[in-house]
Amino acid sequence: MSTVTTISRGDELAALWRERLESALKAVVGPVAGFALLVLVWQAVAMRIPEIPTPGVTWHAAAELFSDPFYDNGPNDKGIGWNLLASLQRVGAGFGLAALVGIPVGFAIGRYAAVRAMFSPIVSLLRPVSPLAWLPLGLLLFKAADPAAIWAIFICSIWPMIINTAVGVSRVPQDYLNVARVLNLSEWKVTTKVLLPAVLPYMLTGVRLSIGTAWLVIVAAEMLTGGTGIGFWLWDEWNNMKVEHIVIAIFVIGVVGLLLETLLVALARHFTYTEE
Repeated sequence: MSTVTTISRGDELAALWRERLESALKAVVGPVAGFALLVLVWQAVAMRIPEIPTPGVTWHAAAELFSDPFYDNGPNDKGIGWNLLASLQRVGAGFGLAALVGIPVGFAIGRYAAVRAMFSPIVSLLRPVSPLAWLPLGLLLFKAADPAAIWAIFICSIWPMIINTAVGVSRVPQDYLNVARVLNLSEWKVTTKVLLPAVLPYMLTGVRLSIGTAWLVIVAAEMLTGGTGIGFWLWDEWNNMKVEHIVIAIFVIGVVGLLLETLLVALARHFTYTEE
């Protein structure tokens, strides 16, 4: 009997490991195959268009570029690492300011009908405006490129936070608010103890959408304003006709954006409540 039990457990363990191995292979094989296809198409295009660098040329250029990403030869000649950090700093500043303003405004719009009637038309009017359309106004107000870029990030980041937070507040069950009213809770306790836990998944969705938009906008803003940043570095490499560096910048921008998105998706899942 014990031999049969041992064999059964051994079979279950083998089946479990086989299932895990198959899952791991599925998770790896798909992305590897897709990336391999991208490289093959890239190679084919580069063979027909000599101006496009091949994957091999780009790889060697990237190895050289990242061998010293933080060199500093003056304001207009800095390594890609410094430029990337400058862009992330601007995104962090504009994004943080948008969160400080947008989330409370979203709570107010979702919570109070009078505030919603006042601000909803304004949000609907300004939200479709391209963030870069605000950049000249930022240059006029702040007289400098750096705060103007942060201003553009602020404007593009604030709308998803306001809208998603307001939607989350408006969808809180009325029974929760009725109980809070019966318990005679203060508005602060209603916000922190009742609304915030229920609205948090919506709010984090708005944050995730905002960071993606902010990272898109900063590249274009830096191309226009100059100075330092990954967008300025990309445009400067175009002026120097270093096409392989432009391709590298595209991959770097994509990887950083993917990492930011993945981080916030994981955060949103952690705070999303599901019924078991």
